[in-house]
Amino acid sequence: MDHDLLKTFVEVSKTKHFGKAAENLYLTQAAVSSRIRQLESHLSVQLFTRQRNNIHLTPAGEKLLPLADASLVLAQRIKQEVAILEDQQQEIAIGATPNIWDAYLQSELDNLFKAYPGVAFRAEAHSTMNIARQLLERTLDIAITFDAPKVDEIKSIELVDIPLYLVSTVEHEEWQEALSNNYVLVDWGTAFSHQHARNFKDAPPAILKTNTGRIALDFMLSNGGSAYLPESLIQPYVDTHQFYIVTNAPVITRTIYASLSDNPSKHDDYKKIINAIKGSSPNSPESLSP
Repeated sequence: MDHDLLKTFVEVSKTKHFGKAAENLYLTQAAVSSRIRQLESHLSVQLFTRQRNNIHLTPAGEKLLPLADASLVLAQRIKQEVAILEDQQQEIAIGATPNIWDAYLQSELDNLFKAYPGVAFRAEAHSTMNIARQLLERTLDIAITFDAPKVDEIKSIELVDIPLYLVSTVEHEEWQEALSNNYVLVDWGTAFSHQHARNFKDAPPAILKTNTGRIALDFMLSNGGSAYLPESLIQPYVDTHQFYIVTNAPVITRTIYASLSDNPSKHDDYKKIINAIKGSSPNSPESLSP
């Protein structure tokens, strides 16, 4: 299928506007409309409902969107792989949730580049659900998540434990005070949510909920408040007394997992990469378990 048609469909889906999609794609609005009509004709379905300036996906469009996204990612991967093969290089695609990039993985990229100077890496941020799908489709090689995908075809290993600290922009002796001070509830995965609910049964509702630690960080710096954050994000602000660790609040530790699809031919390479992410020798052994 023509990837230009799919790319146009995805852009209209995102912008919900033919004119804005045309601007983003450097096309005329007439060309965008023509491409959508071609795609609808090819599939024999209507992809959008159009009512004045209101554009919505039809049920058929909703089904097509994730498939179109996956197809475009795969097409890009094919182009990259061919280019890399011509240069006698290998590419490893690593995907992680935004929180894991913030809390851990960003700082570990240096270990990868030092251990594998001849390898090209692709680093991407995805939701946990999207990561599992891309592993199965093999558009990702390695996934780093807080909650290991529960899929038979995906193998996972514990990578590292990350402690999360309750910090506040004001010194508090009791966690009750901190959670009453513009508390931002960050989604650090399923296990964190369960432990948080057990530890803070009578806590007031959070003023803000987010799935990204950096959003909580920026909010606290602008408005004051408190949140559970990892050392990698809070240490500079603790050192300058902008943040204070609430010492009587429980430290909630999250385990980070490395997962890969069931592709035995490349397991040895992937396991070496995982070891490098951990900061250990790239040749040290590591066993994967279902």
